[in-house]
Amino acid sequence: MTLPSEVWLRGPIDGIEPLLQPAAHALIQAVEDVIAVVKDLRAEQLWARPCGVAAIGFHIAHLSGSVDRLLTYSRGEGLSEAQFAVLSAERAVHENRPDLASLLENLTDTIDAALAYLRTVTRESLLTPREVGRKRLPSTILGLIFHAAEHSSRHAGQVVTLATVVK
Repeated sequence: MTLPSEVWLRGPIDGIEPLLQPAAHALIQAVEDVIAVVKDLRAEQLWARPCGVAAIGFHIAHLSGSVDRLLTYSRGEGLSEAQFAVLSAERAVHENRPDLASLLENLTDTIDAALAYLRTVTRESLLTPREVGRKRLPSTILGLIFHAAEHSSRHAGQVVTLATVVK
């Protein structure tokens, strides 16, 4: 049996609260969309910056890092030194240019960890207040999970579009 191309049409993801299914579907869809369009890119395509926009490699690195950071805040935690190091590396990714295999490995590991975390989130906790960043901006567990999902979709869309341009 062939699975539908859209993750949300494949049914619920085991162990994830029904209210979080759309976020889980979006995270999985983002990874699948990214992998499908970048798997055969050459390094010069991965790091091309047409019209000065951020390269595909940046979007993949940022997608991973932002999901990890947002879900850290949703757990009520601050960022670790390792996460600050990742953020710093994201800012220099156009110069450092990690290879595609390591970018994709980090992306899939991050989304796997995100899904494992979503399996621990209960319906009763979704509106629990959380703070974001050094400014301690207000959000909730649900707000942060939703933003991680929609932010991922946004960057996956940029990857899909840029892959067409650089090919």
